[in-house]
Amino acid sequence: MLKKSIYIAMIAFLPGCSKGQFNLNNIGKEIDKTLNQGGLTNKEITDGLKEALSVGSNNAGSSASKVDGYFKNSIIKIPFPPEAKKMEAQLRSLGMNKQVDDFILTINRAAEEAAKSSAPIFLDAIKTMTITDGVNILNGNDSAATHYLRTKTSTPLHDKFKPVIKTAIQKVDVTRYWSPLITTYNNIPFVDKMNPDLEEYITQKALNGLFILVAQEETKIRKDPAARVSDLLKKVFGAKKTK
Repeated sequence: MLKKSIYIAMIAFLPGCSKGQFNLNNIGKEIDKTLNQGGLTNKEITDGLKEALSVGSNNAGSSASKVDGYFKNSIIKIPFPPEAKKMEAQLRSLGMNKQVDDFILTINRAAEEAAKSSAPIFLDAIKTMTITDGVNILNGNDSAATHYLRTKTSTPLHDKFKPVIKTAIQKVDVTRYWSPLITTYNNIPFVDKMNPDLEEYITQKALNGLFILVAQEETKIRKDPAARVSDLLKKVFGAKKTK
């Protein structure tokens, strides 16, 4: 009904206007676009999605970087390297439970330390969001914004994150716990020698954990009005719900 009224109002003005002043088809398309977006402008959509990603990534980074942010979150906790599970079992059978557990704690501490640097990296990617990106994300599934962020940032984020992980590994002294484990295991007769790339493993797991948390934050903003902490978020995501 609203669309019809707008068209009628426009047509009423057409007789007094030259043909060059109006292109009814183009104007109709713009009306359709605005109405289909719940009355939101493209700028509002893009700004709203940027804000949602900023809020989500900041919350995710804060959650991951606190003490036990990874270690006590069963969803993102970093376990013993999967390719070394046989090694873990063998070491535990030799009575090295504490050493193995201490190592697992330290690799999670390294991830928590590295997560402190995630916010500015995410922010750089968020700034590049286009209007088309914004509209597609708004109309996408509950993790569309997170998927966008992951697509745009995976490679640069990895490149920037890995040196941070390396520093974090040194800071929390992962090597002190890892070296005795790998040495003991590799000295066991007849076992296949192992030397997993800890930096790469922790980097990948830390990033995966961050994106899981970002996706959780995005879902909250889309589904829970209480998570929309600004007027813009309320307008953008409220409009989508009532579309």
